[in-house]
Amino acid sequence: MNEINSENKTITAKIRHFIARMMEEMKKCTWPQRDELMESTILVIVVLVISTAFIACIDQILYWIITFLTSI
Repeated sequence: MNEINSENKTITAKIRHFIARMMEEMKKCTWPQRDELMESTILVIVVLVISTAFIACIDQILYWIITFLTSI
């Protein structure tokens, strides 16, 4: 593909060239099927909920420890 000489082309030509190259690269990508996408999304949500619960428990335990130590 012809490379655009950056010194002689306008900004509009550079943008068009960039978009054309981007579209070529996007056609090379393999996209997940709907069922794969749903499975991955559910997995992310489950891990997020578990992580949130874990961090909340640790936070509560540390709160109790600090409250106990400061009340002595």
